[in-house]
Amino acid sequence: MKVGVDARALLAGRGVARFTRELLAALADGFAEDEWLAFVPGRAPVAPLHPRVTLVRHRLSGRALFAAAAVAGRPTLAGLVGGADVVWLPAPAPVAAGAPYVLTVHDRSWERRPRDFSVYERAWHALARPRALARDAARVTADSQAVAAELRAAWGVQVTVVSPGVTALPAAPHPGRYLLFVGAHEPRKALGVLTAAHISAQARGLDADLVMVGHGLRRVDDAQLASLYAGALAVVTPSHLEGFGLPPLEAAAHGTPAVVSDLPCFAETLDDAALRVPAGDAGALADALLLIGRDEDLRARLGAAARARAARYTWERAAGALHALLADAAA
Repeated sequence: MKVGVDARALLAGRGVARFTRELLAALADGFAEDEWLAFVPGRAPVAPLHPRVTLVRHRLSGRALFAAAAVAGRPTLAGLVGGADVVWLPAPAPVAAGAPYVLTVHDRSWERRPRDFSVYERAWHALARPRALARDAARVTADSQAVAAELRAAWGVQVTVVSPGVTALPAAPHPGRYLLFVGAHEPRKALGVLTAAHISAQARGLDADLVMVGHGLRRVDDAQLASLYAGALAVVTPSHLEGFGLPPLEAAAHGTPAVVSDLPCFAETLDDAALRVPAGDAGALADALLLIGRDEDLRARLGAAARARAARYTWERAAGALHALLADAAA
């Protein structure tokens, strides 16, 4: 089976990039008899991929190529990689697939919180036509049961859950007493709520700094991130909206507990192996930060429970589920 992959996200370095890179590597490891062709437009550098994944480039930028494809239906992604039996789209984007395709949808943030996005981003989503993309897909996947239920209700499409895996690199704990935020600097991540809660908790005796890393914040590589996860008192994810929420599970793989907002995806992934607070409630979040910062036994108990939850999520399992859908679509 020859599989074309829309890998433009690898240029952005955000959550979809990690998802695409890790799952593509697991697919190449698990299904070496297939041909994996990752298309990335433009000439910006891309970190090396799995040895069995062929990186296909084009001199034109993604804006030029994919805007034309979305409007005129060409060039197709299958054509750009030299032909494909099936195409995988790791996220909705302006594209003409040119072959049966499997679409992954991580959330509906642009529909539920449109004011979080710039004029350009809203225009980009309009050009991508995610609902039409989903209706025309051979198969649609979501990261969580929560998002799958949303898509079935809002878009009227059938959805299969293919949850991400969790990777825990061996790492020496970063020194110090700190709480850790990992994510992009964007409105739905509720960084203002987190900052206010941390200031309030410190005023009431919390002895812990707040470290924030991710896109638009302090950038770190995978090894540095693993060290930060291993050394943190807890990871804090106070988002207003999430489709899956990978950082708390990545922290859990290191035995580090989490404080998260009370969203369906976190109830699904972590259940009672985390402290959950109402989204947007800085006072409740401050209380939770104080509690997790002061209670070593609580941290140990939640960390152990979270580690057990994280062990359920592997890239190999995700690759197997996605490969079955790709093969079905190709047939």
